Amino acid sequence: MENGQVLHSSLYVEQIDKFAVSLKQLAKTFLKLEEKKQTFSEEEIDEMFACVREEVCEKCEKNSWCWGENYIQMYQMGYEILASVDQYGNELDAETKRKLMQRCIMAPRFYRGMLDSFHEARQNMIWINRIARSREGCAAQLDLFADMLQNMAKNLEDSIFTDERLGKRILSQLKRKGIRVLSMHFLVNGEGKYELHLTMRTWKAEKIPVKSLAGILSNLTGRRLIPGKEGAQLIGADYTTVVFREGPSYYTMSGIARIGKGCSNISGDSFTMMDLPGGKRGVALSDGMGCGQAACRESTLVIELLEELLEAGFPEKTAIQMINTTLVCGREEIHYSTIDLTVFDLYTGECELIKAGASSTFIRRKDQIEHLTSTSLPIGVMNSLEIDSVKRQLTDGTYVIMLTDGVLDALPVGEQDFLLETIIKGTEIRNPKELARHILQQVLNWTGKEPEDDMSVLVAALWKCRK
Repeated sequence: MENGQVLHSSLYVEQIDKFAVSLKQLAKTFLKLEEKKQTFSEEEIDEMFACVREEVCEKCEKNSWCWGENYIQMYQMGYEILASVDQYGNELDAETKRKLMQRCIMAPRFYRGMLDSFHEARQNMIWINRIARSREGCAAQLDLFADMLQNMAKNLEDSIFTDERLGKRILSQLKRKGIRVLSMHFLVNGEGKYELHLTMRTWKAEKIPVKSLAGILSNLTGRRLIPGKEGAQLIGADYTTVVFREGPSYYTMSGIARIGKGCSNISGDSFTMMDLPGGKRGVALSDGMGCGQAACRESTLVIELLEELLEAGFPEKTAIQMINTTLVCGREEIHYSTIDLTVFDLYTGECELIKAGASSTFIRRKDQIEHLTSTSLPIGVMNSLEIDSVKRQLTDGTYVIMLTDGVLDALPVGEQDFLLETIIKGTEIRNPKELARHILQQVLNWTGKEPEDDMSVLVAALWKCRK
């Protein structure tokens, strides 16, 4: 912190942390409820026998003999039938069938009764386990959300500060411009970059461009501040809140090239390029299961959810975990999709590559190419998801090249990495969109036939801002 600046806590921050603690407790309560079942309880097995006795044995002339002095042998026979059905299916093994025919004069009906009771109990177990799995998913979502709230509370507590001298100077300068300030908040992020939140309006009916205030605020703070893209661009007679952030040191440009299976216009691959909070920029690819309309719907759903969560400020891995839980718990059939996400920090030039079942990524620097792979599963398969992530410090003019597996699979096994590195090294193309097109076209030329899978190449380049 600079002279005259003081960090301070907030009642709102403390309340957010209390919410997080309550959510974590709720998640633990969910997990303490009924667990998944792997075997039948003694009560459930007794209920199966009771049903068979009532429906099959009640009117049998040997009922009292079987369930009286020989009830132990009947229970043993029933257990053998259940074990045989569990192991072999609906058809009894020869030995169990022979014993049943010798012991019971109503063997076919007794067997059908035991079989019906078994399937009914097993169906109940399936539903109990399905509910338990959904409950585990809900608990995981609550726990993730609680972690996010706690992180947000800590970041807010560490970032809010006051500077009375600077605040008075800002109020004075804006007053001279004909602007009345209702509230003013200073924040500083982990890298020491400033944010200034101003709620203001003009004294008169005139409108003042927000950009014209950026220069005044930059001079007063000694930092290059720019207005956020998401806020108002004009200050008028009504109060409006504008966020001024310290300008980034880097910027990105991105481009995509893709083609559907069999040259179809419909691709099961979806992508996004988005501005994220905190001076970050994200690009993402998702490959839906299969190809065509169904795969397109799946990958589009994943990308839309990812955009919604990341733009709202959710941490990247938390967002992916929440999407995974939603897809696993929200349906009976498995429909998986990959996520390949690269997040650029425009202040530092660092990028984080995050993968869930995604294909390879190549980083092209001036003098070398780095190849990154992942062994993680796609989302939508299991409640528990392992996410691969790695960070790299990039320099001016670095390119990040992301692919779906259709591109790699089109090349000969064992030569895929070498061929793609050769294609990437063998061109001086600087425009990201043109580079993506070039890579895709070179792969198609190599195969010499129509694509056997959806193919996508996304290229993002990082450049230093010129003053």
